[in-house]
Amino acid sequence: MSETAVKAPSVPDANRWKALVFIALAQLMVVLDATIVNIALPSAQQDLGISDGNRQWVVTAYALAFGGLLLFGGRIADLWGRKKAFVVGLGGFAAASALGGAATNEAMMFGARALQGVFGALLAPAALSLLAVMFTDAKERAKAFGIYGAIAGGGGAVGLILGGFLTEYLDWRWTFFVNIPFAIIAAAGAYFVIREPEGGRNRSPLDVPGVILSTLGLVALVYGFTRAESEGWSDAVTVGMFVASVVLLLAFVVVESRVKAPLLPLRVVTERNRGGIYLSLGLAIIAMFGLFLFLTYYLQIVKGYSPVKTGFAFLPMIAGMITGSTQIGTRLMTRVAPRLLMGPGFLVAALGMLLLTQLEIGSSYAALLLPAMVLLGLGMGTAFMPAMSLATQGVEPRDSGVASAMVNTSQQVGGAIGTALLNTIAASATTSYIADHIAGATSRSQQQLVQLQGQVQGYTSAIWFAVGILVVAAAIALTLVNAGRPNMSAVTGSDADAADEVQIPVVAH
Repeated sequence: MSETAVKAPSVPDANRWKALVFIALAQLMVVLDATIVNIALPSAQQDLGISDGNRQWVVTAYALAFGGLLLFGGRIADLWGRKKAFVVGLGGFAAASALGGAATNEAMMFGARALQGVFGALLAPAALSLLAVMFTDAKERAKAFGIYGAIAGGGGAVGLILGGFLTEYLDWRWTFFVNIPFAIIAAAGAYFVIREPEGGRNRSPLDVPGVILSTLGLVALVYGFTRAESEGWSDAVTVGMFVASVVLLLAFVVVESRVKAPLLPLRVVTERNRGGIYLSLGLAIIAMFGLFLFLTYYLQIVKGYSPVKTGFAFLPMIAGMITGSTQIGTRLMTRVAPRLLMGPGFLVAALGMLLLTQLEIGSSYAALLLPAMVLLGLGMGTAFMPAMSLATQGVEPRDSGVASAMVNTSQQVGGAIGTALLNTIAASATTSYIADHIAGATSRSQQQLVQLQGQVQGYTSAIWFAVGILVVAAAIALTLVNAGRPNMSAVTGSDADAADEVQIPVVAH
């Protein structure tokens, strides 16, 4: 199908809702991949003979490539066109998944995971920016981003269920192979259905110094946090990575302020609303990623749940996210200011977290975990949806790819920080508890009980920090995000000339 120009924002693409199905499918695949492999990791490690010291690279190789290359991926989408970047990203992701599923040794596995990260970094910003330029009516945009936000928030939990089923009843290799049909359907659908509006491309030359500095800076930052988790915060390489990251990212900001065609135009991040969204979203992801990990371990190790049962235990959170995003967020988005959804949303999620600080070995799923998960899902779904929409709203079309990449970057970096930071807090609290109580345990069963109590103590200590982080995210959203209720007119521009001259106003105060 030929790509037809959409000349005015008032003429929406007739195929936009069909396009949303394929964009959402691709987003689900990328988000699933962040958690589906975690469930399969013990089986894969055994089959491929991966050492305990190296097993983290199955997760780290993906996180480094994805987090490090997102800004570059967003810029490529602006340069090539979002549809082309989206389809190429899907094809590459499917090929990398096939390689991972067929892996015969650890090097092949690590390489496949890194390649998944590379193509994910091209695919994710292209998907979000396609939504930003295709949905121009405020009410429709709210619905589209409600669906997208629900998938972005709940996909990780779906990954736990699917990963559990595939690992338990088939083989760990299917956690990779399952991506291939997702990618083929989404790529074919996108190719025939998506018609990208004209005038949104950024054809200025590529900022090579910006690409190098941002990629190395983000890789150093993500690797610093993942290494801190395994080697400790005082490890020389960990400290070196953090120092290198600060130096490289500061150099990146200096370069971006001086070059004619920057990789990340500073206007994208210095605008108050977007800056507040990137920051609050990153903090919320820090809290959420740590929680997914702790609850998975709590349910499997402490409560003895199977992988499949663990996945199903997360269903109330997914239901809450879908409800918060598609019902509460979508219905209120066009009526109230985004900060009045984001701030209270993060606070409701913090309330759910607060319940989980009461976890004990014998805690009832129905009495404690179920209400906590529902609150977490409702709060996060309500907050994510306006955040996703506002982060790309009012951006000049030529910058929409890189603005979308910043949303994904804040999520990826937040995930890496959350896993490392909260894991370290939990491990320290567990060690301290066991050291204080093990002397009084005389029998083997008593010692095992102290070990389990120590683990739960570690989880609750870290969850207290997560509560605090979510409260800070709510405060940032309420103070920095000052956009008013959205106009009911078009919210993004597609006209090539207008895009270069004026930033289209999108909110009424």
